[in-house]
Amino acid sequence: MAFYDGLFRMFGLSDWCEGNSSAAPMSMADLLSQNTGEAAKGQFFPFPSLDNLNESCSSVIQSRDVTKGIEEGFLAAKPALKQVLDPITQPLSWLLDGALWLFSATPWFIMVPILVAIAYWASRSIGVTIFVAFSIMLMGFVDHYDVAMQTLSIIFVCTSISVALGVPIGIAMSKSNRLQRSVVPILDLLQTLPTFVYLIPLIFLFSVTESKLYGIAIILYAIVPVIRLTDLGIRLVDKDVIEAANAFGMDSQQRLRKVELPLALPNIMAGVNQTIMMSLAMVVIASLVSAPGLGVNVLRGIRNLELGVGIVAGIGIVLLAVILDRVSKAALSRVDKASKATSH
Repeated sequence: MAFYDGLFRMFGLSDWCEGNSSAAPMSMADLLSQNTGEAAKGQFFPFPSLDNLNESCSSVIQSRDVTKGIEEGFLAAKPALKQVLDPITQPLSWLLDGALWLFSATPWFIMVPILVAIAYWASRSIGVTIFVAFSIMLMGFVDHYDVAMQTLSIIFVCTSISVALGVPIGIAMSKSNRLQRSVVPILDLLQTLPTFVYLIPLIFLFSVTESKLYGIAIILYAIVPVIRLTDLGIRLVDKDVIEAANAFGMDSQQRLRKVELPLALPNIMAGVNQTIMMSLAMVVIASLVSAPGLGVNVLRGIRNLELGVGIVAGIGIVLLAVILDRVSKAALSRVDKASKATSH
């Protein structure tokens, strides 16, 4: 297809086009048609893509050159990135490995009562507590207790780090409109980027055997809600209350600790709830890059077409999701009631 020959001649670019007459590699469209066995269909007025322009002018790069340039640029920057990121992210590997060891090494007759006690302390609900105990015991009866604890340990570490980083970022955003305008596009990118895309650059940067590989992916995916809702919660605090705090002579730190954070706590807790759910969703996908837990059994069921293995693991993930959701929502409801009682 040389549809654009006349266009290059009209702009006097014939010499420039012919100056690089070396045989170009197969175009992306031709490569795809060769792999699928379907010939590329001609068009009366083809879109001026790089591949179509290259057919008329060999000096124009192809789309394959763009993807190759991105890959080569990333690989060129890899040593410097790895040198900077390795020492920063190494503690994450230690935390994940330590949590995995702790949750796996603790006997079930100690771990289960601890988890049930935490559920009651957070929810103050007998029904939720009974459901948590029943669900954990049910996973144990089908020999999925160990993998469930592995998944829970990863969620515990990644959610804790997401909250520890996300709440201060949300507070800073609520105090600066300029910072908010700068951070929101990044949050939009993290929230809309397909989950598998998180793993691509991390696989090139870190070894698959390193826990921080999947830990970073989970944190990046799950941190967005707690940042957004912390920012929103503080911005929604009644201006009259802020003025009253100023009238009492509170400085910015006192106002944040004693007024803004307590009133924004229901929104922050809602963000924590969503962060927990997103951590669980990502930890299943992260099994593709050696994350242990229930996701491994789901992946095994898909790869080996083992229907029973995949369904049982999927039910385990659902039970974990319901446990975490019910406990965090019960805690949110309790915090909300306490906040309303305080405000009245």
